[in-house]
Amino acid sequence: MLELEAVETSYGASQVLFGVGFKVEAGEVVTLLGRNGMGKTTTVRSIMGLVKPQAGRLRFNGSDLAGQPAYRVAQAGIGLVPEGRQIFPNLTVRENLVATARSAGRSGWTLEKVHGYFPRLAERAGNMGNQLSGGEQQMLAIGRALMTNPKLLILDEATEGLAPLVRQEIWRCLAALKAEGQAILVIDKNLESLLKLADRHVVIEKGRVVWQGTSAALAQEPAIQHRYLGV
Repeated sequence: MLELEAVETSYGASQVLFGVGFKVEAGEVVTLLGRNGMGKTTTVRSIMGLVKPQAGRLRFNGSDLAGQPAYRVAQAGIGLVPEGRQIFPNLTVRENLVATARSAGRSGWTLEKVHGYFPRLAERAGNMGNQLSGGEQQMLAIGRALMTNPKLLILDEATEGLAPLVRQEIWRCLAALKAEGQAILVIDKNLESLLKLADRHVVIEKGRVVWQGTSAALAQEPAIQHRYLGV
């Protein structure tokens, strides 16, 4: 579904990604792991068209995405839950959900289906975005991305800074999405939860992919966990 091959991305004269390559297949959950500042968010920004790679190939369902503007990437079927949530503070919860929604027929995501995953969003439908707790804002950011009916959902630090009970609710949601066949690329620091959820893991260090493998393989590699993830 998603394929990166030898992607190189810079900010001005500062190069951040050095030949990054990995794949996400349909219905698969893949993680992008690494310490802070190693290039994970830049990889996401390169995929989403928020920064243009200087080299390499970036393909989604057979179409070249490299250099495409962000709205074209979204229209192609990639939904992003960005780091920091970035909900619209001056819109209500309902308005946040419908503002960028795209229809996908009867089997697609609707307000009712999102409310089924996150009942608190139904309870807070008339509240402004800036009146929500951090956990509610994260639920809203996920719901907003799902309302675009993405073929691939990308989550950048979806549980960072949240209370334990809210984190559990987010992981429950992601497990349910996986069970429905939703392809997901997730960045997070909670390795224990990721090992339970994900099919494969991609470890990035200083802008380079240094390890790839299954959850079973990563669980058997404490040296990799310690060296690159600080676990």
